Amino acid sequence: MARQLAFDLPVRPARGRAAFFVAPANALAVQQIEGWQDWPARKMVLIGSEGSGKTHLVHVWADLAAAEVIHARDLPQAELPALAAHGAIAVEDADRIAGRMQAEDALFHLHNLLAAEGGTLLMTARRAPLEWGLQLPDLASRVQAAATAHLAPPDDALLAAVLVKLFADRQIAVGPDLIGYLVGRMERSFSAAAETVAAIDREALASGRKPGLRLAREVLDKDPGRGD
Repeated sequence: MARQLAFDLPVRPARGRAAFFVAPANALAVQQIEGWQDWPARKMVLIGSEGSGKTHLVHVWADLAAAEVIHARDLPQAELPALAAHGAIAVEDADRIAGRMQAEDALFHLHNLLAAEGGTLLMTARRAPLEWGLQLPDLASRVQAAATAHLAPPDDALLAAVLVKLFADRQIAVGPDLIGYLVGRMERSFSAAAETVAAIDREALASGRKPGLRLAREVLDKDPGRGD
């Protein structure tokens, strides 16, 4: 069969609370985020690996708290007093600004502005604050004093739900047989789930075939690193 051109069409992930699957691996973190009004010192660090659902949960919280969301790298260009005036701010990938002094300084000032006005700050990261390597001591001490919520590695139920959602984000309907096959054979991580779904989608588009067990098996066989 002749292979077709595969276009990188935009993927539109669902961000609402109804699309966030709660399982034992993330139930406590979801409870902590939904209980945001009780956060100690009105700040929280949400910790999880790549693809663990941090951004999705941030948008759930943004809806609950009427919060603004900004990436940490964009803080130096932001109007911090205007941003803080919203009262609730989520800063994504806060751990990635370690050593970038302008961004560290901006996060420090945003933290202080929110604290002075009784605002709320949510930060996301891949690691605990003590491991970020922040160079600004005053920022490091403030971030390390924040409460933390952890998104744990996926169990079977959560990995299956993530796979279903990733396919749905690409407008692909799949059956339980395909999901069960992938859960039993692929690397057990959120990033691997995203890469596997993307690879199956690309192969389906290129070959003109419907995603299914046979195509999934071929994708995993092509890249043994995806499987266990």
